[in-house]
This record gives sequence, structure tokens and C-alpha cells, in this order.
Amino acid sequence: MGRAFEFRKARKMKRWSAMAKAFTRIGKDIVMAVKEGGPDPDSNSRLRAVIQNAKSVNMPKDNIDRAIKRASDKDQGDYKIVLFEGYAPHGIAVLVETATDNNNRTVANVRMHFSKSDGNLGTSGSVEFMFDHTCNFRIPAEGQDAEELELELIDFGAEEVFEDEDGILIYAPFESFGAIQKELENREIEILSSGFERIPQLTKKLSTDETADVEKLLERLDEDDDVQNVYHTMDESED
Repeated sequence: MGRAFEFRKARKMKRWSAMAKAFTRIGKDIVMAVKEGGPDPDSNSRLRAVIQNAKSVNMPKDNIDRAIKRASDKDQGDYKIVLFEGYAPHGIAVLVETATDNNNRTVANVRMHFSKSDGNLGTSGSVEFMFDHTCNFRIPAEGQDAEELELELIDFGAEEVFEDEDGILIYAPFESFGAIQKELENREIEILSSGFERIPQLTKKLSTDETADVEKLLERLDEDDDVQNVYHTMDESED
């Protein structure tokens, strides 16, 4: 198994753990997708993907429909993706993806989180190069052979395909998202969820006490409403 498999295994059950937080994040994704490509999922592939993700966390259809309607309102402000980079204690690189409608607020809050957790907010490009920007798709395992599917999807950019208890996961570079989404839809393969992740190229093992120091920052960031995802280079694998 490759790095994507180990990354997913280590992070399992940590991401989207709080239902209310998941709904908030997906609500922002819906706004950005509608603003970019319109409210019709049939003609908006990005919105189609977000709706699949909403269903994967059991977001009620009424909530999805209301979010699309709100996003279509001209008075609804747009969210912008802003990336923050820095270091947690003990030399752990941290990459923070935010979706914000008020950049000044978000900058101030993220800077405060780093400062209060003995970390340091860095400049643009200071740690992003330490992570591979990837896309991923989850599909049902029934009727599919992961190894055969990997060979078939290599031409569309797939780099790693593996099966776990929740289905088959497909990983590829960020820019391959559209090609793989289109190919899966052409094959009428159900996409259970999809998204983007940043996988650290190298990780660092810490002691229990050092890990606790880093977790303080990660928890503060995760509780921030503007924060969509947090990635880091701390080794989370089990001994």
C-alpha cells in the first residue's frame, strides 16, 4: 500500500467527526459551487460532487436544497479559499485550508490560534511544498476489482486505488479530478463521495507529550468556523 492508504488509515474517524461542523463545511462548498457554475447539478460537476459528499454524511435533502437556494440569492456573499501555512511546536509543518467571506477576520483568528499554541504562522509557500495536493473518490466495492480498476484508470491520472471496509478509494493528483469524475460517471459507477486532500511527503514521529502540544493547535484550528481542513506532518500512525 502507498502513502495515500497510510494517510487515510491514520486520519480515519478524525475528519468530519462532528455532524454540525460537517454540515457547515458542506454548506460553504455548496455556495462556492453554485456561485461558480450555477444551481443545476446536471450541468455543474462541482455541485454534483458536493451533493454526493452531503449525502455521504447524511445531510438531509431539505438542507441541501435550502443551501442551493440560498447560494443562488444575489445577496448571498461568496466564500474564498485561503491557505495558511505555519509551524506547530516541535517543528511540525501545518497547512490550513479556510473558506472565508471576511479575510481580515480569518487572518486574525488563525494567527491567534498559532500564537496561543506556541506555533508560528509562516509566509506563503513556506510549507505547502511539503504536501502533495491530491483528489480522491470513494465508490462501492461491490462488483469492482480494485487492482483491475487501478489499471483502467491510470490513463485518467489515478495513482493509487485500494479497498477498505467502506468501499474503494481512488487517489490522483489534484488536476485529475475532472477527468476521473467524468470517466466514473461515463461508466455509471456510483460516486459515494469525493474531495481533495494534502498528503505530507514526510512525517515526524513525536513523543506523547510532544504530540499533546501539537494537538492543542490542531484542536483550536478545527473548532474555527472558517477552517475547512487542517493538514500536518506529524506521524499519526499507530505503533
